[in-house]
Amino acid sequence: MPQARRPQQRNDRSSGDDSNDSKQEETDRYRRAAEDALQQLDWAIGYLHGIRKTEISRALAKNRSFIRRRLLQVPEEPVPTQQTDET
Repeated sequence: MPQARRPQQRNDRSSGDDSNDSKQEETDRYRRAAEDALQQLDWAIGYLHGIRKTEISRALAKNRSFIRRRLLQVPEEPVPTQQTDET
């Protein structure tokens, strides 16, 4: 019965560095995707606020704040709906 081939492992230091670089690049890619999604959410919040759907925009703004604080671990940034007298 043939034996399964094992992937070759490199013993030099660069393979560990490459792995760390790869993980950092992947982390950066996901962070950029999350920030892009938050920008789209900002637009949606502003649009809903503009058409006077303030209850929905307020709920989305709370979700946005949670994502920024808890998942991205960055300080909250106010959005237009949080700064007006209408909310």
